[in-house]
Order: sequence, then C-alpha cells, then structure tokens
Amino acid sequence: MVKLTGLKKIKTAVFISGTGSNLKNLIKFSKIKNSPISIDLIFSNTSKAKGLRFSNQFNIKKYVSNFKSAKIAETKILNLLNKENIKFICLAGFMRILSKSFINEFNGKIVNIHPSLLPKYKGLNTHIKAIQNKDKVAGCTIHFVTAKLDSGKIILQKKIKILKKDTPTSLAKKVLRQEHKLYPLAIKKIFN
Repeated sequence: MVKLTGLKKIKTAVFISGTGSNLKNLIKFSKIKNSPISIDLIFSNTSKAKGLRFSNQFNIKKYVSNFKSAKIAETKILNLLNKENIKFICLAGFMRILSKSFINEFNGKIVNIHPSLLPKYKGLNTHIKAIQNKDKVAGCTIHFVTAKLDSGKIILQKKIKILKKDTPTSLAKKVLRQEHKLYPLAIKKIFN
C-alpha cells in the first residue's frame, strides 16, 4: 500500500491499449487540488492506441513498446518507471498480461479497472457473457493487480442494472460511464 506523504502527489503511470477514455478521466482527476496522484507517464503496448494523443494534449511523457518479447519490453518499462520515479500504476484498458516478476516490482502499487463485477467474468467479453447468462446486473471493479488474472483484492465496485433492451454495446457504454466515476473514488480510497 502506498501512503501519501505531505502534499506531494504520487507520480503515476497509466498503461493503455485503446481509446484512453479512462486515461483522460484520470488526467482530469489528477489536476484537481485534492487528488493524491499526478500522471507523469503514459505507456502503451501499441502505437495505434488513440489514447496516446492525450500525451501531447496534456504535455505528459509517453512511451510505446510492443510486447513481441514481453521480457525485453518489461525490462525497458521497469527501467523507465524507475528513471521517472513512478510509484503507482493504473491499468486502463491495457490489453497485455504483466508477468509475475513485473508485478512483484510494484507489489501493491498497480491497480486495474475491469468491466464486470469480479470475481464474475474475468478476462474478455464480459458484457456478452452477462447478457448471454441473463444477468440482472453488471458493473465494474477496481482491484489490485496480482499475478493471477483479475483476482487481486477488490477496492471498489459499482453495479448497474441490465435492461431487456441492452446489447453488449449499450451495456459497455453504461459500464464505461460508471468506470469514469469509480476510478477516482478508488484512488482516493487507496491513498486516504
């Protein structure tokens, strides 16, 4: 667990693979006075990630490394995180599984947002599974990252009703809106 020291914000990296809507939300959150974090680095495993544009927009360093060799990529990332004095990592739509040794380097300092009510529907296609199984509720979970996929200690969850008319796409949009609210709350909870 990371504790906030004085008024200095915790240097944070956000890992993305896609559009970066949670990244943008976290950047805005980091700019408010009582936010415990500052976003100092954006990392992506693909140069095609649309969220990388927020690097220029908000003047934040970015780094891209494909995972053709995960071991080499992770070594480079760890060196960069140490060089930049990053103390906390937020995964926000990051579509790569980090190795146990990488996670151990940041033990208790990596969090992830997942679009289901864990432990239900770990991994991909969560909205399709929820609808196929005729679930009444869906939602999102913020949890600590461990070597076991989507299995770390849960920090916060938010439930939403699944309506009869919902499709995987409409459900994904509703859950994403809740993710944007939940991620800042979870970070505040971690550091307070």
